[in-house]
Amino acid sequence: MPTSQYSSSFGRLQALSVNLLSKETMQNLIKAKDVNEMAKMLESTWYGPEIEKAASTYQPPELLEVALNAHLVNTNRIALEATPFNGKVAVRAYFLKWDIHNIELILSSKSMGKTITETEPFLVSSRNFPAGITAGNIPHDEMKIILAQTGVDGVVNQLVKYPYGTILMQHLDSYQKSGDLGPMMTAMQAFYYKQLLESLRFFQGDEGIIREMVRTEIDKKNILSLLKAKDSGIDREIVSRHLIEGGKIPLNELSEFYNAKNVAELVGRVEGRFVLGSALAQYKKTNSLIDFEVALDKFIYINYIKKLKNIALSIGTIFYFIIVAEHERENIRRIAYGKRYNLSAERINSMLLYE
Repeated sequence: MPTSQYSSSFGRLQALSVNLLSKETMQNLIKAKDVNEMAKMLESTWYGPEIEKAASTYQPPELLEVALNAHLVNTNRIALEATPFNGKVAVRAYFLKWDIHNIELILSSKSMGKTITETEPFLVSSRNFPAGITAGNIPHDEMKIILAQTGVDGVVNQLVKYPYGTILMQHLDSYQKSGDLGPMMTAMQAFYYKQLLESLRFFQGDEGIIREMVRTEIDKKNILSLLKAKDSGIDREIVSRHLIEGGKIPLNELSEFYNAKNVAELVGRVEGRFVLGSALAQYKKTNSLIDFEVALDKFIYINYIKKLKNIALSIGTIFYFIIVAEHERENIRRIAYGKRYNLSAERINSMLLYE
């Protein structure tokens, strides 16, 4: 039997996976008194080199954010290098999410009048690596040029050399009239998911579960958009323009969900697809929508991501490593968020994603 082209990929990422933080380490981070202590605790983990580099320029909490983002870029680089040639298109397409993240962050900051120094630490980009190999197509130096532009118009004009610029330009007039970035954000997300799904065509026959995961991720974003809109009392017509095609739930069905009188009734209509009862109970106590996001993330993890781990010697194991590393980053960020807002250890723990 010939050796799988994914054999070396599997071995390399398995060896790297031993560095992922244990549940015990996460619990110790929750016990830390503040973000500064969290950063010190992480110095002895695989985040140490990035924390040391960031410490020369930043202080907590920005130090931790910069270190986490730099570490994510590094693990993405390793995962891409470990991917066989015919899988790189799909992995690169997945990493475009960080271009979208950065552009959304910059557009939002310009819209709100924030300074460059308030925004730059939160960019997920290749500060210390060659352009374009990790965090999408746009290198860090170019991101800094984009960030230096004056206003939303300047950012959009600077992006015309990339596909995103053309997409954003189509909605610039609408933004100038309404001040609403929503249509721009939705158009970029729709572009991203279309590119990603097209990249996951069946060239080996084991990408089906990843496609289903991506389609469910679209459902997650759409449901969260509905919940946020219902919570804020936004008109149905406006909400419909912020939904993304390509999910497992048709857009007309999502629009019907939105006829619900309130968040509780909307959750009831979604129950046939996702079980959100526990999240609703927490929402009624805190009036925070984060529990719905956590519940949807856990659903995707249990039903799709865990299964990727068991698809031996395929692109599935590469996606598994990438996504689990992302979950680890998000867990640390949620713990830091909890520290800043004095949330209880129990509350913070409820927001984390564990295997």
